[in-house]
Amino acid sequence: MRALLTLLAVLIPALIPSTAAAADVSTNAAKKVYILPIRDDIMPPLVYLVRRGVKEAMAAKADLLVLDMETNGGRVDTTREIISILNEFKGDTVTFVNKDAFSAGAFIAVATKKIYMAPESVIGAAAPIIMSPGGDGVEKMPDTYEKKMTSAVKAMVRTTAEKHGHNIAVIEAMIDKTRGLVLTNVTESATNSVVIAKEGDILTLTNTEAEKEYGNPPKRLLSSGTVKDLETLIAQLGYAGATQHRVNPTGMEKIGSWLNMISPLLLIIGIAGIYVEFKTPGFGLPGIVGITAFALYFLGGYVAGLSGAEWVVVFVLGLALVFVELFVYPGTVMIGLLGATLMLAAIVMAMVDLYPATTPGFLPAMPTFDKFDLPMQNLIIATFGGGLAIWLASLILPKTSLYRAVISQSASGMQTEARMEAQKKSRHGQIGVTTSVLRPGGKAKFGEEILDVVSQGDMLPKGTSVRIVGSSGSESIVEAMKEP
Repeated sequence: MRALLTLLAVLIPALIPSTAAAADVSTNAAKKVYILPIRDDIMPPLVYLVRRGVKEAMAAKADLLVLDMETNGGRVDTTREIISILNEFKGDTVTFVNKDAFSAGAFIAVATKKIYMAPESVIGAAAPIIMSPGGDGVEKMPDTYEKKMTSAVKAMVRTTAEKHGHNIAVIEAMIDKTRGLVLTNVTESATNSVVIAKEGDILTLTNTEAEKEYGNPPKRLLSSGTVKDLETLIAQLGYAGATQHRVNPTGMEKIGSWLNMISPLLLIIGIAGIYVEFKTPGFGLPGIVGITAFALYFLGGYVAGLSGAEWVVVFVLGLALVFVELFVYPGTVMIGLLGATLMLAAIVMAMVDLYPATTPGFLPAMPTFDKFDLPMQNLIIATFGGGLAIWLASLILPKTSLYRAVISQSASGMQTEARMEAQKKSRHGQIGVTTSVLRPGGKAKFGEEILDVVSQGDMLPKGTSVRIVGSSGSESIVEAMKEP
């Protein structure tokens, strides 16, 4: 009996924590943890991965976002963009320094609420640098430029550090070599100053140095603690048993970065291609080139995590309405205007950074005005560039063999150029009626055939009787019939 009581006295306390742990795991099963790897240099493709991960986490209403970090740093402008994206996530955020968090990696780490580090990991050395033109070394910055860059970076990171309660003096010592870092250490026997980094040195901390406590009351230097691995950290944070989702790179991020870099050029090619296609018979090379350019433009926005496929649908719908206006119901105006509006809206919104709503509802959060800066800039460049391309094409293309080849291909081989010219001449003298206002270009119907026509400079109202007196490219030149 005594042996049984002794055994129960040993087993019962051991079973109680296990039961409690099992209850915690069961409770956490409904929680969601998203793990975002920061494993490459901080360059534009990483922005797309971070944006996609944050939006997925927001859409899933994740409770915790963990940055699994191992990076040598990278570009300041890219870092600023990543920090801005991370600020959109309103749940718990943690950085786990899996090995190294140098330079821009340290900046991004302080954009999360807490920082934990793996054994033998390092964080710091965040002074701004300039890479050599070949990208194989570091150049010395001019003193004035270095001070300017250091000041700008300090301001950016100081704001982020203050928001999450990190020690600003520690972060600035990682950036500014002229600052140094001296902290007060309080012990039971005395209060003394401890030199963490001498003036002239850039601060870099190991995991054990980063978690030491200084000041009164004592506060950890930067890290909340050393944890052996990511799974242990997630359990330690109270998310044992939670659903985990790791956001993995797809390899498309680099392609998306390149496509977005040339997005204004893609728009120019798309505008010019579609215009030439509308001005030539049949469907051929210009249309294929134009549609491909627009497809690549929307693909860039999709890969960047900026837009979804819905804007492609809006663009196609707009293009279809413009087609209906030109070829089915010419002169109605409103159909074409609505189509052009939809196309413009799709082009702009494809590059606007929209985030899932944080409040119940189906619509995304409304973007701020600054998010329209880049899309509008691209649209303005494309409008002027496309207009210039169309003007040059109208001057040069008809005189080239390429244009004749395009015309022949567009006609699907059914008509040679000579036959087309003969057909144009055969129309001379035909009488018809305008189906749209000629300003001076527009549409007119001759028998059962609707043609692109242009007046000799006069604006003619819809319903005017006209006669074909010549041709210019694919358009017939007309004059108004004199009343008897």
